[in-house]
Amino acid sequence: MNKKTKTIEAVDLFSGIGGLTYGLKKAGINVLAGLDNDASCIDTYVKNNKAKFILADVSSYDFNDLKKIYSKGSCKVLVGCAPCQPFSSHAFKQRKKGRDDRWNLLDHFVRAIEIIKPEIVSMENVRGVTKTDVFDNFVKQLKKMGYEVDYKVVYAPNYGVPQNRSRLILLASKLGEIKVPKETHSKENYVTVSEIIKKLPKLKAGQKDKKDLMHQAKNLSPINLQRIQQSRQGRSWKDWDKRLLPKCYKKDSGQTYTSVYGRMSWDGVSPTITTQFASYGSGRFGHPEQDRAISLREGALLQTFPLSYDFGNFPASKLCRHIGNAVPPQLGVVIGKAIKNHINNFYA
Repeated sequence: MNKKTKTIEAVDLFSGIGGLTYGLKKAGINVLAGLDNDASCIDTYVKNNKAKFILADVSSYDFNDLKKIYSKGSCKVLVGCAPCQPFSSHAFKQRKKGRDDRWNLLDHFVRAIEIIKPEIVSMENVRGVTKTDVFDNFVKQLKKMGYEVDYKVVYAPNYGVPQNRSRLILLASKLGEIKVPKETHSKENYVTVSEIIKKLPKLKAGQKDKKDLMHQAKNLSPINLQRIQQSRQGRSWKDWDKRLLPKCYKKDSGQTYTSVYGRMSWDGVSPTITTQFASYGSGRFGHPEQDRAISLREGALLQTFPLSYDFGNFPASKLCRHIGNAVPPQLGVVIGKAIKNHINNFYA
C-alpha cells in the first residue's frame, strides 16, 4: 500500500456525555459527532467535545446520513459502547430464557458498519458480552466484511484507570492485523484513590463545596452515619456492631454480601464507578476517611474525567447516571492511541 497522509475521522455511537469521545480527541483523533438517544446528554457532549450531537435511536436511524459526515478520502473510524446493562453479570442472573430486546443494539452496530464501511471499528463493553451469541455474531460479521479482529477483557487499572473495573475492548481493521493495546501500568504503579481525590476539600454528608457544586455528598440517615463511622478503610459492614446490621446480613446467606457498605482505601483503586456511586449503601463507595459516600466530583475524577469537564446543571441522580454510564476517558485515550498508531503504520 502506498503511504500518504490520511485524515483520521471518527464517529462515536452510543456516545452518552462523551467519555470515549473526549479520550479519543485527547489521543489526537478528530471525532466529528456522537450519536445517542438521550437528549439530556446533548449540552454536556457538545460543550466539552466541540463535536456534533445526533439525537437518534440506532434501531431506526439511517446510517447513510452518518456516512456523509466523513470527509472524502478520510480514514473512517467508527467506535461505540452499546448500553451494557443487558450484558452485565446481574442481568445474566436475572433474565429468563430468551433474548433481551436490547441485545440487538449490536446488530444495529453491524448495520452501521455495513453502510459506512469504516477502516477501523472499536467497541468497549462489559466483560459479560463475550458470553453471548450476539457478540459471537458481531465478530463473525466483522470478519465476513473483511476485518482483522482482536478483542480482550482488560483490567482498567492496567491502563491508568483508578478503579476495579474489567472491560471488553475490541478493535477491528480493514488495513491489516490490529491488536488490543498493551498494558501501560502494573500493580507497582496503579493510579490510586489517594492520587485522584485526597486533595479535595473535606465534606460532611449532605454538604456541598461552595466553590465546586459538583463536590457534593449525599446525606446519610442516622443509622448509616453510625455504620460508616464503624467502617475501616478497605473493609465492609463486617466491622459493625451487630445492632447496626440489616436483618438479611444477620443470616448465613447474608455473609456473601461483601460488595456494599464499604470504605475505599487511599492506597488502592476504587470499586467500579456505577450509576449509583453517590449512595453509600449501593456499593463500596464510602470515602476512605470522611464519614460519607464519595461526592459527584470524586466519582467523575475516578472515572478519569478532568476537573474542567462541565457536566451541566442536573439533579444528582441524573449526574450519577451520566457519569456511571460513561466510558472512562483514559480508556478512550489508550484506545485512540492504539488506533492512531495502527493507521500510521499504513499511512505516513
